[in-house]
This record gives sequence, C-alpha cells and structure tokens, in this order.
Amino acid sequence: MFDAASWAARLGGETFLAQAFTRSHHHSPCPGTFDALLTWNDLNTILVTHRLSPPRLRLSRGGEHVDVSKYATPVTNRRGSTWHRLQPAAVHDQLADGASLVLDSIEEMHPPIAAAAEALERFVRTPVQVNAYASWTAEQGFGRHWDDHAVVVLQVAGAKRWRLYGPTRQAPGWRDVEFPEEPQGDPVAEIVLHEGDILYVPRGWWHEVTADQGQPSLHLSFGLLPSTGAEFLGWVVDQLRGHLAVRQDVPRFAPAADQAAYVEVLRKVLLTELDRPNIFTEWTQAVDATHPGYARLSLPYVGAIPPEPGIMVRLTCPRAGLAGGEGVVTLAAAGIEHDFAAPARPVLERLVTGEPVTLGALAERSGLALEDVAELVSVLVSNQTAAIVGTAR
Repeated sequence: MFDAASWAARLGGETFLAQAFTRSHHHSPCPGTFDALLTWNDLNTILVTHRLSPPRLRLSRGGEHVDVSKYATPVTNRRGSTWHRLQPAAVHDQLADGASLVLDSIEEMHPPIAAAAEALERFVRTPVQVNAYASWTAEQGFGRHWDDHAVVVLQVAGAKRWRLYGPTRQAPGWRDVEFPEEPQGDPVAEIVLHEGDILYVPRGWWHEVTADQGQPSLHLSFGLLPSTGAEFLGWVVDQLRGHLAVRQDVPRFAPAADQAAYVEVLRKVLLTELDRPNIFTEWTQAVDATHPGYARLSLPYVGAIPPEPGIMVRLTCPRAGLAGGEGVVTLAAAGIEHDFAAPARPVLERLVTGEPVTLGALAERSGLALEDVAELVSVLVSNQTAAIVGTAR
C-alpha cells in the first residue's frame, strides 16, 4: 500500500524532508517488491490498449529518439483520426538492440500508480507526474543529463546502475537565464538499484543510468514539480493588484524623475507586502487550496448522490485543507472553499486522508444521518472535489 504514511516510512519521514529533500540524493533499500504498482504484464497491457504516440511513448538510444516508423505503423480510421499501432516484433528488436522504452504520465493510465502518486503528493505537497522506463542492455537510453524536477525512483523489476554527478548550477529550471555546464570528474555517488529500492535525486543533478546487470530493468520515476521563488513572487504580485500603482500603466514616456518615483512606490508596496509575518504560510495554503486535484467521473451518478450506505467516495484533491471557525468547518480544495456546519468535521477529516470510504462509515463516524452525508458528498462531487469510486460488497 502506498499512502502518505508509507511513503514517509520508505523515504525517512521528517528527517528526509529536513535533510535530503531538495538538497541531496537519498537511497532507501527497501525489502519487498512493487508488484502492486506495476508488473511486466501490466505494462504489456497498457501498451496495446492505449493509442500511444511520441512523445507520450517513445524509444530512445544514446540520447536520441528512435524514429517511430521503426517500431510502429500509422493507422487512420474513417473519421480521419491517425495514431501509431505498435508492432511487437519491431519493438522487441529495438529494445534488444539497446533502446530504452519510456512511457510518460503512466499514472493517467494505471490506477495503482495514480493512487501512489496522489499519496506522494500528499506527503511532499507538490504535483507529481510518473514515467515508466524499461531497458534491456547496458547502452544508455538518454546519456548523461539533468532534470528540471526532482525524482523519486522506484525499482520495480531487475536492477539499474545510477551514476550521480551532482549539480553544476544550483536549482536550474526549464525557464532559466543560462544552461548548466557538463560535470567534470567522477560521480559523487554510484548506486545499483535492485528490486524494491528507492532513490531520490534532487532537481538539477546530472546523472546517467544503465541496465548493466544482465537483466531487464523496469523502474518508475515519480517527478516532483518544483515550486520556486519565481512562483512565490508571482503570487505576491497577484495579491498586490489591489494597489493602484500596480494596476496603472507604467509611465513609459514620463520624465526620468517621475519614472524613478514610480519605481520607488512599487518598491515600497512590494516590501510592505513581503514584511507581512504570515505571507509565506498564506502562499502555501493558497497553492494547496487552488490545485485542481485529479477530478474523475462518478458515473452512473450524474445528479444527487443517493443515501445508500455502501456507496464509496474519496476526495480527489491530495492537498485539500481544513480550517475551523465558530460553528463552521471549511474545506479548501480545487479552488473552492466549502463551508459546512461544525458537525460535518468528522466526515471531512476522514475524506482528507484520501482513502475511499463508504457513506455508511461516514455517517457512523460523524453521527450524522445518512441523508445528510449523501447531501454533503453531493456538494463535493458537483464541485469536482470528490468522486464516487464504487460500492462496497
């Protein structure tokens, strides 16, 4: 099971967040396997039951993409839609000849990985995207490179060697003023991941990866999208739009003295805002509350949710927050603040764990009538904050 608590246990909990997160690599040899997340058979099924084309699905060798025509054929239906149909024998030949297979955003296609990604997001409080990588030979698929996001790597099957060189530019990004230089010298760490191991690699760390252990390798890379000072300052500026100086046209054609006075006004407005003692906490709460989450349909329920005790519901926003006022409890999620009467708190506290729960269990936990719980859940579903995920048997 991959909930937020199990992620914390595997990575090292608060110690990991305080010492390694965003700062240094972290290797967690873990007993057991990740078969519950993905198997070779799961991957085979995904590849042939989805219409996948580059760059979503791609083969790569030596840092170059393999032309899709070498392993797939274009198909066009009578409605004019075109996609690439994989040719299994050709895919096998490319992989045996040194290519690596990459499948982006596999969490959108495989529910166990989606659940693990949401749980990891609940732990590290940042959006997560998961890619799958499979290799069969010691040839590198991508060469030495760095990523503009940190990754948590789960070795699902086989083994893979990671050479980590550290950063040559602190905190580089996809939108930056210069490109990091190639690292010189030996790697700072060389780690062979075996089935069940976890590796954290910070953003900007150069690395190269090879399946040189004589066995096929399959790993999942949970990419942690960063929140930087640029995003924080962008939010701060948005808060300042209540000031006339921020909204009005800049004095482009005014005398230099007037332009200098205008800049000084902006400087004072910005510094006053940054001096507010709780501004950073407000930003983190705003980022969490406005994240859209992972909305999903609740079919067959297209209207009010019926008060049936076996109906299962789960929150679809991993970073939803609860706040309390006098006689009121507020759930902030998906850009909406929901105000409920205080007796609803036990229901909401259970939902924000992210785990599925029946309406009956929520009613029993809170002491509310089943009809009231169904009405509350209907509000959340209609605002794309929660979803019905089945019926208990």
